[in-house]
Amino acid sequence: QVQLAESGGGLVQPGGSLRLSCAASDRTFRNFVVGWFRQAPGKEREFVAAIKWNSRHTYYRDSVKGRFTISRDNADNAVTLQMNNLKPDDTAVYYCAADRTIIQSSIGRSDQYDYWGQGTQVTVSS
Repeated sequence: QVQLAESGGGLVQPGGSLRLSCAASDRTFRNFVVGWFRQAPGKEREFVAAIKWNSRHTYYRDSVKGRFTISRDNADNAVTLQMNNLKPDDTAVYYCAADRTIIQSSIGRSDQYDYWGQGTQVTVSS
């Protein structure tokens, strides 16, 4: 059983930056696809970004391309999401998710991930 814990959320002004981290309890995490999802009040959970185990393949929703960067350090069992030029529409609870067997065509589907963190709040407001 892999346990995930997010950190790094907070309040930031529009145009600012935040760095979210997802730490895993198990070293098998290095073999997992890891995704970031977010959920704003009254909205469905949506895909933000994902990274494969070897870091060669990353995926982003269109609205965050060029602003967010996902990366991983398998030695530290951690995945980070660097978020720059934040906008009020980025306000949400951000969740880290992981799965070992997910196929590429399903990477953006939250129902395909077995392991989830508790979430961290990101608020972008002036």
